[in-house]
This record gives sequence, structure tokens and C-alpha cells, in this order.
Amino acid sequence: MLVNNIKGRKNRQPMSEINVTPFVDVMLVLLIVFMVTAPLLTVGIPVDLPKVKANALTDQKDPLEITIKLDGKVYLGESETKIENLITKLEAVTEQNYETRIYIRGDRVIAYGRIMEIMSIVNSAGYTRVALVTENSNKI
Repeated sequence: MLVNNIKGRKNRQPMSEINVTPFVDVMLVLLIVFMVTAPLLTVGIPVDLPKVKANALTDQKDPLEITIKLDGKVYLGESETKIENLITKLEAVTEQNYETRIYIRGDRVIAYGRIMEIMSIVNSAGYTRVALVTENSNKI
């Protein structure tokens, strides 16, 4: 009598399925890390934006941002610039692409005329896609 099964041992086939549980765990951790760090990647110049109840603009490309601080300093992106050099730097950054989306961010208590002055300078240089940035008051 021939016995194929010797005391407790069975003829086992190798497992051909992939265990995806560790993969899912790693992906969920990465998702949480990106969700936490993504809001921190915005422009680092803090301004107190005006609050409105309008819908946000959606655009595929990252726009350029011109920021006007309470003390009157003007920033292109994160670098401070003088008003007389603003258009020169803007044309260098955009490579004279006048269809580039430009957002103007101004502190809430800055005079409206100052923001419109900057907007007028940008418009007179030929840039047509200029918008003002506000803070959505629905989030409050």
C-alpha cells in the first residue's frame, strides 16, 4: 500500500494570486500625504484677500500671480519687483505670450485704485487674460 500523504503533509500547489493588501495600504498612505501637503504648495506671500460669494475660475495651466502687499510692495510670483520693471519681467517670464493667465492678488485694505493701476499697466502691455483673486466666503 502506497501512501501519498505522509503524516500532515499535503500536496500543495504554489499560490498564483497576488496579495494586493500591502499595495493598497501604501497607496492610501501616499494619498493622505499628498492631500495634507498640497494646500501648502501655494504662493508663499500672505495677503488678506477680500471675500466674495462667486464661483472659482477653473483653468488648466498654472497662472502667474502678481501680489500687492499692504505696504505697497509688488511681487511677481514670489520675487519682489518695482512697478517700472514689472512689464519687463512679466514679458521675460511669459516669453511674450500675451494669452498667459495672470492673477492679481491684493490685500483687502489696499485702495482699489492701486490694484486697478497695476491691472491697467498689465493690460496696456497687451496681456488680455488678467483676473483679480478673492477669497471665497462660502468656506467660512
